[in-house]
Amino acid sequence: MASRRKAQPEKDGRLIETDVLVVGGGPSAAWAALSAAETGVRVVLVDKGYHGTSGATAPSNTGTWCVPPGEGRAASVEQRFKRTAGLADRRWMLRAADQAYENLLKLVEWGYPFPSEEDGSLYIANLRGPDYMRFVRQRVQKAGVTILDHHPILELLGDDNHIGGAAGLVRRSGASFRVSAGAVVLATGGCAFFERILGGTGLTGDGSLFAAEAGASLSGMEFTGKYTLSPHGSSLNKGLPFRWATFYRENGEVLRNAHGDPVTNGIGGGERQVAEALLTGPVYARLDLAEPAMQDWLRRGQPNCFQPYDRMGINPFEQRFRVELKYEGTVRGTGGIRIVSSDCGTGVAGLYVAGDAASRENVTGGISGGGAINASWAIASGWWAGHGAAHHARRRQSRDAARLQPLGTAGLRGSGKRDDVDLAATAQAVHDEIVPLDKSYWRTAAALESSRRTLDDIWSRLGQTGPATGIERLRARELASVTANARWTVAAALLRTESRGVHRRRDFPGEDDAQASRITVSGLGKVTAAREILALETAREG
Repeated sequence: MASRRKAQPEKDGRLIETDVLVVGGGPSAAWAALSAAETGVRVVLVDKGYHGTSGATAPSNTGTWCVPPGEGRAASVEQRFKRTAGLADRRWMLRAADQAYENLLKLVEWGYPFPSEEDGSLYIANLRGPDYMRFVRQRVQKAGVTILDHHPILELLGDDNHIGGAAGLVRRSGASFRVSAGAVVLATGGCAFFERILGGTGLTGDGSLFAAEAGASLSGMEFTGKYTLSPHGSSLNKGLPFRWATFYRENGEVLRNAHGDPVTNGIGGGERQVAEALLTGPVYARLDLAEPAMQDWLRRGQPNCFQPYDRMGINPFEQRFRVELKYEGTVRGTGGIRIVSSDCGTGVAGLYVAGDAASRENVTGGISGGGAINASWAIASGWWAGHGAAHHARRRQSRDAARLQPLGTAGLRGSGKRDDVDLAATAQAVHDEIVPLDKSYWRTAAALESSRRTLDDIWSRLGQTGPATGIERLRARELASVTANARWTVAAALLRTESRGVHRRRDFPGEDDAQASRITVSGLGKVTAAREILALETAREG
């Protein structure tokens, strides 16, 4: 028997040169890589996990905002715009729907196995996450893109106010590596704030921290108050079945609204009553409003939604089970890196953003993009960012890797000792300031100010902590990223003294027309929040 060849250890400090670097591994990263490769430039995709299985899409079954060309598209945009709390942009919505549909047709052309309708036509509005991500990984490989799995990026590299690459580590060895690039696309996903949700383990808002360290700003961070019902103790944040639920208190009493009617539809009108009741005690649900045909449809269409019940040995259509609301942060919330151009530029030369790492206010306004809008946004924004990065890289001829300087701060460099901060305990402390219902589902000035002080203190201690070593650098940077995202969220939430979209203030319960503008946040040591006049550039062809 031939002996297995021993793997060679990675060279510490390895330098990789490319034209476009895509950071991330979800659908927006795949589309950015495909888009850039289409122009003929060299592309490297680096993923914290394994490209095709990491992130929120891979374990999901998601719809898309799939609207064929024609009058119906404008009508769909207008209908959706009415639900965006006045902060979306119809031009961006229209071009996103257009680009997403065009790229869904590319999937058809490439042979993606869409199911067929009864009339034989392909049903292209739905994407089964595992199949979808496995398929696009194969397309990325065929396009000649270099994929580096399990190579988390820790910081960006820059020179002369221009982003020229990134640095990271190899998970299996802890070795360092650097990538020199003409442009970088951040497609790192949203921030789940250490909440246990499906596919959210690695979603720590890394891209937002990288961008802020480079001088970019963020927008929409107050719209992180998105929660989804889940079986208690489960990581499953797929709430669709709760549309057919009735809710109960622990003693079996039916939960009722202010009019005395039973609380139903936990992903619609009943959510707030459930959230209110959860502040005073356990809440239970039963999917007893689903007829037998609907029960069968739900089990076939959302099979992973029923795994927790099967493990518990209960029939959720007949038996009550305890529920909780899972915080989803910017994964299904809205906030992220501010976009300043139609090719998803960040305002920092050479730096582009796509997917959940970007603010989705252009297409979702102050509400959640849910699954469908966010899925189409990932497709469209990835395509635009990939093209933008490729064109920028082509224009930037002169590059000198030796001049690249690291931009990372907290979690990487500091003056203190390594044991100054207990990473696990500090991560829990940050989670406890941003996830609880009485801090992010309903907000008040007093609670926000208290969280601000706590988070500022944590950030200060992270900045004074000495340099981490080996794989611990990743844990330290993830903690820094989540802490930074929490501070930006609190700053924006304090400035928006009204309730709008998924931002709910108990002390300001009404919507204020004078505040129908966006809020940008920036800064690390000192966080600044400011109102922005809603005047976006005229959308050009992506």
